[in-house]
Parts: sequence; C-alpha cells; structure tokens
Amino acid sequence: MNRPRLALAMGATAHHRVVGHGFLTRLSAVAEVVPGVLHDVDSPAARRVLAGTEVLVTGWGCPPLTAQVVAAAPRLRAVVHTAGSVRQHVTPAVWEAGIAVSSAAAANAVPVAEYTLAVVLLAGKRVLAAAHAFRTTRTPTTSADAGGNYGSTVGLLSASLVGRRVAQLLAPHDVRVLLHDPYVPDAAVRALGAEPVGLDELFRRSDVLSVHTPLLPETRGLVDARLLALLRDGATLVNTARGAVVDATALTAELTSGRLHAVLDVTDPEPLPADHPLWDCPNVLLTPHVAGSAGNELQRLTAAAAAEVERFAAGEPFAHPVTRAAMERSA
Repeated sequence: MNRPRLALAMGATAHHRVVGHGFLTRLSAVAEVVPGVLHDVDSPAARRVLAGTEVLVTGWGCPPLTAQVVAAAPRLRAVVHTAGSVRQHVTPAVWEAGIAVSSAAAANAVPVAEYTLAVVLLAGKRVLAAAHAFRTTRTPTTSADAGGNYGSTVGLLSASLVGRRVAQLLAPHDVRVLLHDPYVPDAAVRALGAEPVGLDELFRRSDVLSVHTPLLPETRGLVDARLLALLRDGATLVNTARGAVVDATALTAELTSGRLHAVLDVTDPEPLPADHPLWDCPNVLLTPHVAGSAGNELQRLTAAAAAEVERFAAGEPFAHPVTRAAMERSA
C-alpha cells in the first residue's frame, strides 16, 4: 500500500470540531501525516508543506485552492473534504490539474434527512399549531383540523443527496411522495418511491413541501410568490436547504397572513434581524441551522473522509467523488 504524504487544511473552528485523535490515528495508519493544520495556504511555511503534499484533507474554512496554490503543490493528487460542499475552496485550477476530489456530502445528508423526516411528520400532525393552542389555552382540545399523516402528500423539491434520502426515509410511512427535479429521469424518481411531477403540480398537491434545492444563480428565489400561492391553505413549507432559494418577502407575507405554516432551519438573511415578524409567528418554527451534522454526528464526517483516504492509499477510486459537472449543480 502506498503511504501518501497528507496535510490538513481548514479553519481553526473546523479543526477544533472535527479533528480528533481517532481521526488522525486512522489517517496515520495509511498515510504520512504532516503535523499540525494549515489555516492558510499562502505563507512560506504553508507553501513548504504543500510542496510535498499528495493528499490534502480539508474542512470548513479551508482557503481557496487557487492556481497559485495548486502550482505550489506539484505533487497534489487528491483533495478529501470532511464536510459537504467544496464550492468555497475547490477552484477551476484543481480540476485543470487533474486532482481528484471527494467530499463527505453523503454523510452530512444523513442528519439533514433525519431532521426533515421528523419535522415533516410533526407538520402532518399539526404539532406546532396544537402546541401553541395548548400553551395559550392550557386546555387539552382536539381540533377538527388536527391533521394526520395517513394518506397525506409530501412534496420534495429536488433529488439532491438529502432529497433522495428523505424519499427513502418516507417509504415506510403511509404518505404519498411527489418529487420534482428537472435533471432526474422519471424512472429514477419512481425508483425512490416517489411520483415525478412538474413544478406547479408539486406545489398544488403537497400538504407538506420540503425544499432540497442547492443555491445556484438559477435557483435563487426559485420558490417565489406565484409558487407559494399554489400551496393549499394550511400547507407547510419546510426548508433545510438554503434560505435564498425561497423569496423571503413572499414567504413572510404568506406566513404572517396565517395562510401557510413553515419549518425553517435556514432563512434569508441568516439569522433573521431581531425585529423580523417571523420570530413572533405562531405558525412558524425557526431553528438555527441545526439540521446538518453537529455534536457526535461530526464523527460520521471524519469517518467518511478517513475511508476515502484509505481507498486512495490502496489505489482504489473514491466512493464519493465530486466532479466538476456535479459541483456546478450542487450546493
């Protein structure tokens, strides 16, 4: 087995959160790990490390790997990311140099999908409204509009890694799953246990609509006032993707009117200003971007990254490669 020279590059916060003794031990078993972590890639000391580096393990806060950085790392053959998106640091120079890239996006999709499943089922049971009414009246009452999940319709906007996993997690439940993604063939959507539908139909038919669209120039504000108006009265919008995929002004208008409900783990801006009306909306659940990996879930990310380094050292292809074309359509 080849023992490539490996360096770590990420921000100080990411280093503290994800780099544990077990992770380094696992890396050291298959690679020559350079001591320490690169918080920058431009200093003379960092350039000396990069000059002999074959594998760069990155994390949140890794500086951009520009053409100058790539030129300073002539032996670099792989970038293994311990988080999801590589957009912030993988530049065209990386692809042009033929450097292989992997990310832990699939591992990070797991807790996001679990969070989504939980809030989708809670939304179907009208738990948010029931909890607010119970807190207000102190009286246990059962509303005629109590809702329920049996036979309800859940719409998924985009078959991203998270969207696909949500579809799979919904399979054991007695709900109808709709999915819209213009890049995925109908047969692939059906294989996920979902019904392929057009964008307008997705919004018209969904009792709960969950957004899983990456934020790209063409998806900014995609969920606009017209689409929100198609949602039936009392429907719930769930967003664990990016806040700016949804038109913030249009969503605020729908929610403050009381016509729709929402579970928002992301907003635009993030966080919302202290005087924003959504803070006081009883039909809105705001969470502080907690759906992604946190706490002990970070160990899943480093385990995924370590497995990719092991594959590289063994001369095997990555299990979770990132391609240039895929990055242009993903978060």
